[in-house]
Amino acid sequence: MSTAELSNPLGIKLQVTGMTCASCVLRVEKTLKAVPGVQAASVNLATEQASVSVDASVSAQTLAAAVRKAGYDVATTQTVLQVQGMTCASCVARVEKALLKVPGVTSASVNLATEKATVQALSTVPVAALKSAVAKAGYTASDGQGEAQPQAGLAPDWWPVAVGASLTVPLMAPMLLALFGVDWMMDGWVQLALATPVQFWLGWRFYRAGWKAVLAGTGNMDLLVALGTSAAYGLSVYLLIKHAAHGMPHLYFEASAAVITLVLLGKWLEHRAKRQTTDAIRSLNALRPASARVRRDGVESDIPVEQVVVGDLVIVRPGDRVAVDAEIVEGRSHIDESLITGESLPVAKGVGDKVTGGAINAEGLLTVRTTAIGAETTLARIIRMVESAQAGKAPIQRIVDRVSAVFVPVVLGIALATFLGWVLWTGNWEFALINAVAVLVIACPCALGLATPTAIMVGTGVAARHGILIKDAEALEVAHAVTVVAFDKTGTLTEGKPSLAAVVPAEGLSREEVLRLAAALQKSSSHPLAVAVMDKARDERVPVPEAQQVVALPGRGVEGMVRGQKVALGSTRLLRELGLDEGAAQSDASRLESEGKTVSWLIGSEGDRRRVLGLLAFGDTVKASAGAAVARLHELGIRTVMLTGDNHGAAQAVAQQLGIAEVRAEVLPGDKAAVVKQLCDEGAVVAFVGDGLNDGPALAAASVSYAMAGGADVATETAGITLMRGDLRLVADSLDVSRRTYSKIKQGLFWAFGYNVLGIPLAALGLLNPVIAGAAMAFSSVSVVANALTLRRWRGAASAPKDTQ
Repeated sequence: MSTAELSNPLGIKLQVTGMTCASCVLRVEKTLKAVPGVQAASVNLATEQASVSVDASVSAQTLAAAVRKAGYDVATTQTVLQVQGMTCASCVARVEKALLKVPGVTSASVNLATEKATVQALSTVPVAALKSAVAKAGYTASDGQGEAQPQAGLAPDWWPVAVGASLTVPLMAPMLLALFGVDWMMDGWVQLALATPVQFWLGWRFYRAGWKAVLAGTGNMDLLVALGTSAAYGLSVYLLIKHAAHGMPHLYFEASAAVITLVLLGKWLEHRAKRQTTDAIRSLNALRPASARVRRDGVESDIPVEQVVVGDLVIVRPGDRVAVDAEIVEGRSHIDESLITGESLPVAKGVGDKVTGGAINAEGLLTVRTTAIGAETTLARIIRMVESAQAGKAPIQRIVDRVSAVFVPVVLGIALATFLGWVLWTGNWEFALINAVAVLVIACPCALGLATPTAIMVGTGVAARHGILIKDAEALEVAHAVTVVAFDKTGTLTEGKPSLAAVVPAEGLSREEVLRLAAALQKSSSHPLAVAVMDKARDERVPVPEAQQVVALPGRGVEGMVRGQKVALGSTRLLRELGLDEGAAQSDASRLESEGKTVSWLIGSEGDRRRVLGLLAFGDTVKASAGAAVARLHELGIRTVMLTGDNHGAAQAVAQQLGIAEVRAEVLPGDKAAVVKQLCDEGAVVAFVGDGLNDGPALAAASVSYAMAGGADVATETAGITLMRGDLRLVADSLDVSRRTYSKIKQGLFWAFGYNVLGIPLAALGLLNPVIAGAAMAFSSVSVVANALTLRRWRGAASAPKDTQ
């Protein structure tokens, strides 16, 4: 450690969450002081803040990791910046490096396709510090929370390409005429007049960006173009002056002008293609109505949608878009939610049904009560999820990042070696310089930076249009390798709306008494089985007494006191744990389970004596799409497994109906995660599909996790992929789009590396004209983006959404 670092330590403040007492404070302080490079650490329990003095080698990311390892967490905020001036993968690496150097920044991810930087930093880090770091790196940063696309005002315009082409074509004329046997040479001074504005006016952007890279101690595509074209232009000027009075040799003005014009053309085409990668976000943003018709105090008026509050009554006329998330209180209609759920047909909705902001009301007049506004609406959350996935980096991108870090210095080294090699071999420095120029202009780090993000943007976008929301790029990449799909049963493979199919009382009890006791225990529960019991009691007008001391038995059932008697309602597992047998009801239980029914046992206690009071059997309908989904997964070579807390008989009946060979029944919620982990430990890449609160641990343990929209929030938050409707065929569709996206990533990287691996040696060997090299460099990024855009033609088997263009 240097003396300067010791005398001028950096101060980093962490907002630590999860501390409860002085012992926590001591533990966090001890953990932070143990980090190499930390000079002092002080933690305040009242403010939950840790003040740490460190040397320059210690990052906030290291400190945050240490705190998390100690069992606590560090509060961070996410900032999105629009970064202007990036041209290639080297620029991406430089911006990320600059942001990570800001004290307090824990992670930074830059997307060349969207020109956005997503930064996770401690809450104490000001946005101004992030913008300043980007500026010092040679770029410009502005707030970037808007639409996920390059800003329109910063778009490359067509006129520089047109001007460059009009000046370059005459310079190329002698070369083109030579192909037809016509020997004609343009006057050298005319060539100079045509090439100079292309070089220093249209090409000024390359000089400016390249110089900033030099000042930052790095290199980029602009530097390569500036050096290469300047060398060709400078050589031409030298030859023009040297031989002006003794016959004109071949000049290379056409090479410098053509390279600049072709690169500008490539950038213009690339920008047009990149705009198409953000179609999904633009389509979703277009769903947001600007105003809503609100009824307040009996008076209807149109107001900006930002002024609508939760609880407002909103009038939705036929043909209008629903302005907010809401519940219908008056009217019936069909609602088109194709752009949100991927459902191709409008869905019938009536009083009590929920509607989503952005959906289209077909024919009926509706009055809806607002349930969510602004950032909390379903549409806003979908947009955030898609943007998050598009901003993230897939693991494969790490290879590109490592290559990009050394790409430009390596190319400069090869160009220098080419020049020196040809000079030593031929003694002709002019020929050597032209070959070195070809090396510089063929090299293209642009395509390397675009291959992964453009494929991910198109893949996540087209998936979103089909009702598949991919939370992050890693989930999209990992999904292509899935070998096992594990399904939860209730609410995933089945509709999740069970009905009470049978009540079988024990000897000496009536059916009504068993139903009454069960309903008393379930009266305050919202569990689907509890709802089924209460519905049956209400339909049969059975009076339900109040229960006291009701407690849940996780994964087993519920127990409480009803009219002075201790009663429990639970699974067969609970029955066995209490040491009871089914008794006379065993035959009924076996029959009902074989029919696919879920059996719950009513158990009564009198002192230390327990006995079976009866059983309740529940039936749940298997989803119509489940069988086709399982069959499609088997066609893809994927093994299917069902995990459920239900009894073996009911689980086997459903599995047999769907064609699932492997069943794990009577699995407690916490044990589902253990089963998923076991499958992973066996070498499988496991996807888990669930929808409920109990699925959270299993979702977290899976390689890729799926949640069904409409399930518990914890499921959708934990899951890497959310299915916007209950059609299980979307699971297979998501795996298919993942495979295709990953294929496009590999194809893009193949072409990006291929242009350089093949082109640079050819240029170094003198087999590539600088003009051809420039054209290859210019169109490499265009071809990579265009290849990714072919994903937009993908259509899932589960839906055929309407065209939104």
